[in-house]
Amino acid sequence: MKSYDVLIIGGGPGGYNAAIRAGQLGLSVACIEGRSTLGGTCLNVGCMPSKALLHASELYEAASGAEFAHLGIEVKPSLNLAQMMKQKEESVTGLTKGIEFLFRKNKVDWIKGWGRLDGAGKVKVTDDQGNVSDYTAKDIVIATGSEPTPLPGVTIDNQRIIDSTGALSLPQVPKHLVVIGAGVIGLELGSVWRRLGSEVTVIEYLDRICPGIDEETAKTLQRSLAKQGMAFKLGSKVTQATPSADGVSLTLEPAAGGEAQTLQADYVLVAIGRRPYTEGLGLDSVGLNTDKRGMLENQGHRTSVPGIWVIGDVTSGPMLAHKAEDEAIACIERIHGKPHEVNYGLIPGVIYTKPELATVGKTEEQLKAEGRAYKVGKFPFMANSRAKINHETEGFAKVIADAETDQVLGVHLVGPSVSEMIGEYCVAMEFAASAEDIALICHPHPTRSEALRQAAMNVDGMAMQI
Repeated sequence: MKSYDVLIIGGGPGGYNAAIRAGQLGLSVACIEGRSTLGGTCLNVGCMPSKALLHASELYEAASGAEFAHLGIEVKPSLNLAQMMKQKEESVTGLTKGIEFLFRKNKVDWIKGWGRLDGAGKVKVTDDQGNVSDYTAKDIVIATGSEPTPLPGVTIDNQRIIDSTGALSLPQVPKHLVVIGAGVIGLELGSVWRRLGSEVTVIEYLDRICPGIDEETAKTLQRSLAKQGMAFKLGSKVTQATPSADGVSLTLEPAAGGEAQTLQADYVLVAIGRRPYTEGLGLDSVGLNTDKRGMLENQGHRTSVPGIWVIGDVTSGPMLAHKAEDEAIACIERIHGKPHEVNYGLIPGVIYTKPELATVGKTEEQLKAEGRAYKVGKFPFMANSRAKINHETEGFAKVIADAETDQVLGVHLVGPSVSEMIGEYCVAMEFAASAEDIALICHPHPTRSEALRQAAMNVDGMAMQI
């Protein structure tokens, strides 16, 4: 029975980053992962392959439509879907192999198999041949991530009714793709297939897209996606889905109740969210239970059982790879005896559609509910010189600051490349910057980032370029 200082169950962004940091700190560490590749959902069937297809589909649409022609580039592209999927897989393989290299560099053992708790300080691992091995560790980190949430009445078969994994590898461009769920996954993957030629209809139970995101920003994104041809049926629920050899028949009803209708589709993508993955973890062997949401509770990444820690999607907080990475670092630092905190109020969120949406901090709706007085500064990308010459003027930068102290409380961006720009405000807000602080900082010209400064200026009505 081999023993380690730290055993980590799960090789996704939480697990592999925890393993690397433990190795850096000189701890003996092993990461237990049953996939044939490291990286978890994010690298294998999530964040990374979806970004590969988003990038490729954006270029295809630009070349196919008026965008290239307007720039004086005359081409007649044809879609090679098999090659598009191949380059996606090549990118994913490169990333997963990179994690294997980092494991070797930092003396992390990869135990290939599926781990489960077997009492305090003990883990059993079953490999793909059914062989079982036993390990012990002073500290065990659960980082098993999440899985797609099922929808009652809609059975995912990954033939005609697919989850996010299936949507990344469709063998053909659907004539009509129905997406159930207007969150990050549904909008991103719906965007991919719309650009490649699909009619896309998004069905959402709520009366808005992107629940939890600043409402004005979400509405702006929806208008932009609708202009591109994506149809939305908000305030609607799917009660039944009947697949056939060549499509799916859906039954829809108004969420508030009313007359049902039917909708035909080639494929249906179920993207109503994700739930923690705890199946077969042996939680009962140590007396751990999940809460009503299926999550493992924690205090400073510690569970109620000494020596067992939890990070990432399997516990509270946003289900984001960078949140899992932050928790991984904090968790291992604490195991090593060092103080470390995660600032959950400043974890950014991004939707990689076109335009992109990026957000950090409080929304107007949250501040109103708290009764906190605030000021808003906005600046449209239509007035940004780089955005104008690049013909990407949709959206705006929005800065929310405290009415008295001017401290930046929230930033909400929708527009070109805002996923790369939100980091500026993450840094600023971590240091409790004021809107005036940003307004006084010189930004390079011409860049899209100037919109961030102008929005900060406009908190006090002092934007100079509108």
